[in-house]
Amino acid sequence: MELEMCVPCLFGLEGLAADELRRLDMKQVQAENGRVSFHGNETDLARANLWLRTGERVLVTVGQTGARTFDELFEGVRGMDWEKYIPADGAFPVKGYSLNSALHSVPDCQRIIKKAAAERLKARYRTEWMKETGARYQIRFSIMNDTATLYLDSSGAGLHKRGYRPVGNAAPLRETLAAAMVKLARYRGKEPFCDPFCGSGTIPIEAALAALNRAPGLGRRFEAMDWNWPDRSVWAEAKQEAKDREYHGAYDIWGGDVDPSCIEVARANARRAGVQEHIRFEKAEAADFRRKDAGGLIVCNPPYGERVMEKREAEEVYRAFGKAFRTLDGWKLYILSSHTEFERTFGKTAAKKRKLYNGMIKCDLFMYY
Repeated sequence: MELEMCVPCLFGLEGLAADELRRLDMKQVQAENGRVSFHGNETDLARANLWLRTGERVLVTVGQTGARTFDELFEGVRGMDWEKYIPADGAFPVKGYSLNSALHSVPDCQRIIKKAAAERLKARYRTEWMKETGARYQIRFSIMNDTATLYLDSSGAGLHKRGYRPVGNAAPLRETLAAAMVKLARYRGKEPFCDPFCGSGTIPIEAALAALNRAPGLGRRFEAMDWNWPDRSVWAEAKQEAKDREYHGAYDIWGGDVDPSCIEVARANARRAGVQEHIRFEKAEAADFRRKDAGGLIVCNPPYGERVMEKREAEEVYRAFGKAFRTLDGWKLYILSSHTEFERTFGKTAAKKRKLYNGMIKCDLFMYY
């Protein structure tokens, strides 16, 4: 089946997600604000779910319609080919959002879309009632500027939920953002890689997965695995391809944190991710960070200090770590912060900055070469 698909992503990561899809040989890849669209078949749907490091989920685009009124939305949704995707016993709950549109009540839009899809399916399957006792085919909608786009969610839980982090520290970094930072640092597994603020270990773990070329979705399930399409063999073949493409090497990846409980959590997460043999986690002060290697990468997400007292503490951390970094020779640093005065406090102007979002927090990735 030929499919049009869409990958939502955190703002600032669209280009990286598009690059990943092109490397997977997807067709008609196009980056937009907060999402990347592409075309492919059922095998491509499975491969995108398994391989994407920086995308949030893989959606199948069902159709688009005007949504200036509830009547227009209802007729537009009813006119879409839902029977092409959802079987007679399929469950089809509805989720979505509306921005800058006349139809701003999300619960009302959910009800209209559910009713319209049900009417279409009842007519096609010649039934009075949709039992919805089978697999779940999650409908997602996006209404923007009075235009509604309807999707089916093939991923289920977001792609950032790799399965290795059931426990996190107080302010965990989303796995997709950590993977993006590793990608922006151009880490290939050749040089030393360090995170002196490792927390629950997300950045070093994503670095290890990237170095191994391990598909991040290999150890988890996706909702589309329970659908009556794609065929089960598609998933088996995609998983085997991922295993065949994995590298086997020795890597110098290190994570440090001042909190010993974070180190224990990080080690447990690395074990669940199957990369514990590739990462050393140690209790360590970032201010005491020293390395004798002639070059390497530091990628980290220190505390931001969103409250006044925490902000002062964060500034002290930045200042002390800035002094430590200036003792290193040939090292590159990629450090994420929302602090508006980060460079002044750190003691050095970044060679380059890139705007990223950690959840709803607007940050900059400061790059020092």
